[in-house]
Amino acid sequence: MSRSILPHKHSLHKLLLATFFVGMASIVHADEIPQAQVSLMAGTCANCHGTDGQLAGAIPAIAGRPATVLEAQLLAFKQGLQPNTTVMDRIAKGFTDAELSALADYFANINKD
Repeated sequence: MSRSILPHKHSLHKLLLATFFVGMASIVHADEIPQAQVSLMAGTCANCHGTDGQLAGAIPAIAGRPATVLEAQLLAFKQGLQPNTTVMDRIAKGFTDAELSALADYFANINKD
């Protein structure tokens, strides 16, 4: 008699349910990310968009733009929906959706000079 290496059907259901609830518990919302962490993450944007997102030129300034617009653009880059003309698709994939939302909010709340 050979024994199956798969868990019993009942055990598999428990495992899947536990995995689902652990995953749900680990979902972080943008407003739950500490401001110090958001500021640190925003530093990755400075190389191209300038300190505080206010660089003007070929690369657009992002400071003071509406958070909803910034978030939509970041998510589109992450999902590969924007034309691949920059490194933004690769950068955006390095952040969770909540982190991108927090970054959008961070830059939206910077006063432009």
